[in-house]
Amino acid sequence: MAQSNISIRVDKNLKEQFDKICDELGFTMTTAINMFLRKVVRERGIPFALSLNDYNEETRKVIEQTEQGKGLVGPFNNMEDLKKSLEED
Repeated sequence: MAQSNISIRVDKNLKEQFDKICDELGFTMTTAINMFLRKVVRERGIPFALSLNDYNEETRKVIEQTEQGKGLVGPFNNMEDLKKSLEED
């Protein structure tokens, strides 16, 4: 496979921290970056959420629980069932 070089500029402290973590995980910075690039290509996008949400801790917790299916109720067949469920809390 033909190889190509990529040259990027990063903050020195960030590079040192990243290199240390890669070393602790048992691979090189090059391997980590290649892993990232392969995942981007495979998923056809950035492999983590990008957002500008500045939710507080309580909201983040509720969102996380909802995504995990925790604390959900319903669906309800009618308004009476919904009212009963609300009165139980």
